[in-house]
Amino acid sequence: MNYSNLTQQAISFIENHLLDNLHGLPKAVGYSKFHLLRIFKKETGLTVGEYVRVRRLAKAATLLIKTNESIISIAFSLQFQSQEAFSRAFKEVYSLPPGQFRKLMREIQMMKEEKEMSIKEDVKGWSLSGSNPEAYEMAVDPVIFHTGAKSGVLYSIKKVNDQQFATMMQGFQAKQYQGKRLKLSCFLKTDDVTKASAWMRIDNSSGDSIAFDNMHNRSITGTSDWNHYTIVLDVPEESTSIHFGVLLIGKGKVWADNFQFTVVDEKTPTTTHSGHELLPEEPINLTFE
Repeated sequence: MNYSNLTQQAISFIENHLLDNLHGLPKAVGYSKFHLLRIFKKETGLTVGEYVRVRRLAKAATLLIKTNESIISIAFSLQFQSQEAFSRAFKEVYSLPPGQFRKLMREIQMMKEEKEMSIKEDVKGWSLSGSNPEAYEMAVDPVIFHTGAKSGVLYSIKKVNDQQFATMMQGFQAKQYQGKRLKLSCFLKTDDVTKASAWMRIDNSSGDSIAFDNMHNRSITGTSDWNHYTIVLDVPEESTSIHFGVLLIGKGKVWADNFQFTVVDEKTPTTTHSGHELLPEEPINLTFE
């Protein structure tokens, strides 16, 4: 299923209050604590507490790399009861205690800065395309991520207008999804973008696009924190390939993390749009006057 407004609001509140006590979450989203916990767990597969924990640990990793705050200060700022509890939780996710993680990541960052860009590296499995790929770059970012230790980032490196775009993309065979309804989900974060979105396209053997959604009617603009986005398309029997990625139109920077594909039933509506909603209700200026 797609995330409901309740879950989207909960994620947004959590992202904006990671350093705070989150007792006010149910009131902020306007539902009872019981209802919130039940829906959040059903839709995300995680309890609210589990989600907050992994996001706080990801925030801790960023703070360890980007700041000189002490480990105990970071632990307390993220609502851990002690440095020991924080260190145990951090090691479970990142396989290193916080101090060693900070030392290793800073050494890696220094090596990359010698190559003029700390986060730039090949992105395995992904390619850069679009109308003006020379005006954009993509990379793996070990500093800003949703969960885990890295994210993908696509950003403009030259002055561009809102007619120019690039995409970080990949494709795979459609065979195992033929005749099914497929949901793509991911987390995106933006910085001063003209427009950004996720996208998915289904092609047949002739290379024709037979299903497509690039979030045209719900694209992201400006600066936004991590949030969850979904695309749902039918994969017809004649489909041969599925392509997907992150789209950046114009300027800015967009991060992507945690792409997933899930087969859903017909109760989940597709997100493809015909373009009819972009047309005026009546013809206009018929005499050019």
